[in-house]
Amino acid sequence: MKLMVVGGGGREHAIVRKLKENPAVTDIFVLPGNGGIAADAVCVPVEAKDIKGIVDFAQREKIDFAVVAPDDPLVLGAVDALEAVGIPCFGPNARAAIIEGSKVFSKDLMKKYNIPTASYECFSDPAAALAYLQDCPIPVVVKADGLALGKGVTVAMTREEAIAAARACMEDRVFGESGARIVVEEFLTGPEVSVLAFTDGKTMIPMISSMDHKRAHDGDQGPNTGGMGVIAPNPFYTEDIAKICMETIFLPTMAAMNAEGRTFRGCLYFGLMLTPNGPKVIEYNCRFGDPEAQVVLPLLESDLLTVMQAVSAGRLAETEVRFSDRACCCVIIAADGYPVKYESGAPLTLPANEKEAFTFVAGARKTEDGQLVSAGGRVLGVTAVADTLQEAVNRAYAHAKKVHFPGGYCRSDIGARALAAQKGESV
Repeated sequence: MKLMVVGGGGREHAIVRKLKENPAVTDIFVLPGNGGIAADAVCVPVEAKDIKGIVDFAQREKIDFAVVAPDDPLVLGAVDALEAVGIPCFGPNARAAIIEGSKVFSKDLMKKYNIPTASYECFSDPAAALAYLQDCPIPVVVKADGLALGKGVTVAMTREEAIAAARACMEDRVFGESGARIVVEEFLTGPEVSVLAFTDGKTMIPMISSMDHKRAHDGDQGPNTGGMGVIAPNPFYTEDIAKICMETIFLPTMAAMNAEGRTFRGCLYFGLMLTPNGPKVIEYNCRFGDPEAQVVLPLLESDLLTVMQAVSAGRLAETEVRFSDRACCCVIIAADGYPVKYESGAPLTLPANEKEAFTFVAGARKTEDGQLVSAGGRVLGVTAVADTLQEAVNRAYAHAKKVHFPGGYCRSDIGARALAAQKGESV
């Protein structure tokens, strides 16, 4: 069976490794992939946003099944285009992917269908936004409406920060057209939880919960990044909270999208905050989170390809989705200076993958002489599985020490807050 995975980061590497476990798989092509993924699949130099190039390749190679992993091609209609030529896909079509593609859409959807979220206002006029920010309660959250590589959100602790964030989006257009509209949200407090879910529009099966670490430096300091590490499961996400989320958020979101004629089939990501007033949605993503996929997929005991095919065919209810009760930790090693300014081209030497400690490559390329070098901000995801979270954290950091990456850095406290919560402590 010939598979195609669209994307080229750590998430895609995790997906490829899991898909390879199915004995029916003969070939996996990754478009465009990266120098590290090349060890596990055939990388093809077609960019993820090149919809025509993706379709042409899939037809030429007679691809049996495709996985569209990143947000951009999903929002641009890659699944629509592939299915139009008869290639079954895992991932939502463009009408459904708007749940991530527009924060204005998703906030209005939650308001219309009474799905708990932060109160908010939307603005397309910079003057109106700035006038609102002069008087609104502080802290406040300012979000670019469209896709911004995970960097379009500012948690503004001062009025000056909020105004600067709005100006950067709407006047300076640092995120291009994605910042033409903004959402200004109420500041919520509480532990954050990421829950990915398989859904075919009729059945919703949540995956194991996780906790991302967004800030660049220890102690949740520094700028927001695409994620500096993640652990699973999230100790704050209890069985009781899971039931509340299923009843008030997960199933209502699936029903709301159906009611809007935007049936969602794929992986729906729920970014949640467990507030004193109950769980609320911070954001939706229309795909596997990155780096969340790098801890959730290693704990999946069911066959990923079988599950993805069931989602695509609308048969998820007939398919077993089972996760291990173990723990997983992923430590991101990034280029020094990420997410602001960083260098690429540093030589990388990676330790051999072990059964329960391994590396997913997010940003790297091969030089002409075969040397693996850094080629991005987030470069590696060092991941480990163990019986307990403490063991998984220890194992991940021990494996990370075997990586040789001049100019690389990682946070030293991934999992610390979760471990403290397990002990009844606070961080």
